[in-house]
Amino acid sequence: MMRSRAWLALAIAALAGLAGAARAQAVPDDSPRTVLKVCQDPNNLPFSNLKGEGFENRIAELFAKDLGLPLTYFSFPNRLAFIRNTLRYRLPDEPYRCDIVLGVPAEFDQVSATKPYYRSTYALVFPQGKGLDAVRSSDDLLALPPETLRRLRIGVYDRSPGSLWLARHDLVDRGVPYPIMSPDPDQYPGQLIERDLAQGRIDAAIVWGPIAGFFARRVRSPELLVVPMKSEPGLPFEFSIAMGVRYGEPQWKQQVEALIARNQAQILAILREYAVPLVPIPAGK
Repeated sequence: MMRSRAWLALAIAALAGLAGAARAQAVPDDSPRTVLKVCQDPNNLPFSNLKGEGFENRIAELFAKDLGLPLTYFSFPNRLAFIRNTLRYRLPDEPYRCDIVLGVPAEFDQVSATKPYYRSTYALVFPQGKGLDAVRSSDDLLALPPETLRRLRIGVYDRSPGSLWLARHDLVDRGVPYPIMSPDPDQYPGQLIERDLAQGRIDAAIVWGPIAGFFARRVRSPELLVVPMKSEPGLPFEFSIAMGVRYGEPQWKQQVEALIARNQAQILAILREYAVPLVPIPAGK
């Protein structure tokens, strides 16, 4: 929904690569917290970075202030073993390095996930004045004249909903694939927009909404438009995002859910400040 977390397939370009992994066990620690210790990716805007510039950093600061606790981070690149190397990682006779991940898919089984605190969608991003200005939905994109569609170069992360959508609509040849996991820690999902789309190497991109909104706004020229993608039967574009703690720590999970409830209005304000496309969380979720 974005790296995925977007997570691999989400912002996923950070998500799908992790969501089906088997649950691993960790020795729980449900003692009262004296420090808010957050697991983060060190280079994954708009979510987090070492400078504390992401919206998850802002939410962490909000929670630390609410709890009256100091805030620390344990940083590790968001790859396939992110949870194992952060939330579940500790040396013998030492405490865990971090106790909470501030953004996981709501159905993610490697953590004990809270109730979702926001929901977003994949989006199509493209520059104004390049022949796509009338596009306001995925249906509009499909309705473009065949000669226009044949010329398009649409950037997508492999194994993401965007790549699946292109395949479903016989547009695979229009796709420009990007690897969902890169071994280069200096790479970040927004480069697809901030570099390649802005410089005209591709004509459009389909990416997880938080990445789309943040980097489309950050690019000054050309002006970029963000159009939410429409979910289709068997091919969802919308995903709910929760926070994750270790299994076996119900008191800490309840405390985190109480923090989310108390600070929901401020959390949503932060997400809007970062131009995250928000959609309603389904009732009962």
